[in-house]
Order: sequence, then structure tokens, then C-alpha cells
Amino acid sequence: MNIQIENLVKTFGTKTALNIQELNIKSGELIGIVGNNGAGKTTLFRLMLNLIKGDSGSVRFDGEDVGKEDTWKERCGAFIDSGFLIEFLTPEEYFAFIAKLYKISKADLEERLASYSKLMSEEVLGQKKYIRDFSAGNKQKIGIIGALLSRPDLLILDEPFNFLDPSSQLLMTTILSNYCKETGATVLISSHNLNHVTHICPRILLLSKGELLRDFDNSDQKAEVELENYFAEA
Repeated sequence: MNIQIENLVKTFGTKTALNIQELNIKSGELIGIVGNNGAGKTTLFRLMLNLIKGDSGSVRFDGEDVGKEDTWKERCGAFIDSGFLIEFLTPEEYFAFIAKLYKISKADLEERLASYSKLMSEEVLGQKKYIRDFSAGNKQKIGIIGALLSRPDLLILDEPFNFLDPSSQLLMTTILSNYCKETGATVLISSHNLNHVTHICPRILLLSKGELLRDFDNSDQKAEVELENYFAEA
């Protein structure tokens, strides 16, 4: 899915949370978005998903203005925070709800869940408890797997490595990288973890105070040094 952003501005009171004049993302790109707290990463994702309205500008998915049309929602999967979950359901009920929403057959659902069995590590399914009673790490896994179930053309994940143990973080990098390569989907992730982002993302966007400060070509995986230098001085 191609993404076009133009003159996108969002303010909260007197503070400008985001001001991106132009950003184009091609279908099939895996892009990491980095920046310190308050850089505008989550605000950008919420604007892209039409969860909040911008003061001006537009976000278009394959030419479709996300604020005026909604067919793009069928092609998009996202997990921003636990607010995306239905916490009074069990994981099984939650995944079944998503399957019903996207018309995924029971057989396909079981097959897709099986492909994430290593990530769930026998700690998610079959536990006979509600999502609200799981650890933050397992809630993170449930939310991300839920976002992947529909095999979206656009996947947006805010801090996907948060709350995960080291083994799960490494597995998550493999899952996201393989998903992009195998499906041709556009994948956007924000993260404070420079190591994971620079390892899997051929393109990295650096946000600072709501503005796009740098657009790195990381196809040679050499952006990490520049980013570490930037954050050391920021």
C-alpha cells in the first residue's frame, strides 16, 4: 500500500505535536520511525489511522483520503496500545472476533495462529483467562498477532518490542521482516530500540519535535552509528 502525506499538522493547545510537509512511502517498504519521547511518532500513527483529526493536511492510502473514505480499513492492521484490545475476552474469543470481522475461515484462523505458536510460547492460548489478566508482554503479543491475522496490506505497530523478553524481541524482528518480504505489505514500526530497527528496516525516519528531521537509507545497515550519535547529543 502506497502512503502519501501532505502538509499534515496537529496541535494540542499551543504545542505543535506534528508538522510533516511531505512524506511518501512506497508499497512493500519496511520503515522504522524513531525519535525521543514527544517526537510525534504515536501522533503520526493516530493521524494515519484516523483516530484523531489533524488541523490541516491529508493522509492518503493508495490515493484514498483516510479522513474521507474507510475502505482502506479492510486492508490495514494496527496495534498502538492495549486500548486496541477487548480485554474482557479471552485470546481465543478475541482472535475469533477478528476472524469474523475479516471473514477468515476457522481453518485459516487455526493455520495463521499456528504460525505464531512460537511467539505465544504456550502462554497465550488455552490459559482460560481474560486478556486483562495477562502480563503486559503477552498483551503485546496478542495485539500484534491480532493485527497480523487479516494479512493486511498495511501494518502499523507502535513500539512492538515493548514489554517483550529478549527472545521474543528477536523473534518479533524475524516475524515482521518475513511478513514484509513474503506478502509485499507496507510495514511501519516505531521503536526506541535502535538495534532492532536498524537491523530490519531498510529505511528509517527520524522525528524530532513533530518534524521529520532525517530520512535515512539504511539498506546497508549503516544508519545506526549516525542515529546513536544523534541521540547521544540530543
